[in-house]
Amino acid sequence: QVQLVESGGGTVQAGGSLRLSCAASGRTFSSYIIGWFRQAPGKERAFVGGIRWSSGYTKYADSVKGRFTISRDNAKNTVVLQMNSVKPEDTAVYYCAADARSFPIYSDPTEYDYWGQGTQVTVSS
Repeated sequence: QVQLVESGGGTVQAGGSLRLSCAASGRTFSSYIIGWFRQAPGKERAFVGGIRWSSGYTKYADSVKGRFTISRDNAKNTVVLQMNSVKPEDTAVYYCAADARSFPIYSDPTEYDYWGQGTQVTVSS
């Protein structure tokens, strides 16, 4: 059974950095896409970025491009979301999700099969 567990959330000042991790277990994820999404209060879940595990190919939402970076650690079966130059509008619950298809990286959350429980990120101004 696929299990995704996010960690690393917390409170950070605007302009600072935060590193989120998504620990994946239950399958061999080499053919998967891992996506990061976020949901702010009263808003729909939105795509942040994603990574194709096999190649490391990444795709980002325009709102985070140049500030956020997604990478994977094969040895630890973990995907990392490095958040730099954070802004108050980055405040949300952040989720990682897995899509068993290897391509493309979908921005629609309904395309993903498995989800973590989420981790809160709060950016203070």
